[in-house]
Amino acid sequence: MPSSNSILIRRAEPRDISAIAAFNVAMAWETEQLSLDSSLINAGVQGLFNQPHFGFYVVAEIDGSPVGGLMITFEWSDWRNKVFWWIQSVYVLPEWRGQGVYRSLYEGVRSLAASSNCCGFRLYVENTNLTAQQAYRRLGMEQSHYLMFEGTLT
Repeated sequence: MPSSNSILIRRAEPRDISAIAAFNVAMAWETEQLSLDSSLINAGVQGLFNQPHFGFYVVAEIDGSPVGGLMITFEWSDWRNKVFWWIQSVYVLPEWRGQGVYRSLYEGVRSLAASSNCCGFRLYVENTNLTAQQAYRRLGMEQSHYLMFEGTLT
């Protein structure tokens, strides 16, 4: 089992694009057995860096290497006159799971949000991903009463 003295949580930088893209490819396969096009994913990750008004990435780094990450995107709430931060694309390398990496990521995001116009966090999770659901509950998140619907243009 890997060990380290500390988990560094930081906003991702362009040097993290390949790691974040690899996390996305691995997550899609693990959760949905979906094989993603790596060139499209790399372009998509780069796209968020080029358009920071849509959101940003956060990485967990141990001993100089990214071991996990997530994406934050923004949703304006006219009911609150503030922004919800959507937590998306959560991934932790398998050998680092269960060692506080996601907890550190979440606490880091909460810390960033404290000095912003954020009113809360939202995320979606696969119905069958009970491990992730338990992790979110342990951090004080609750299941919403909303269902998610999706329509596509392509």
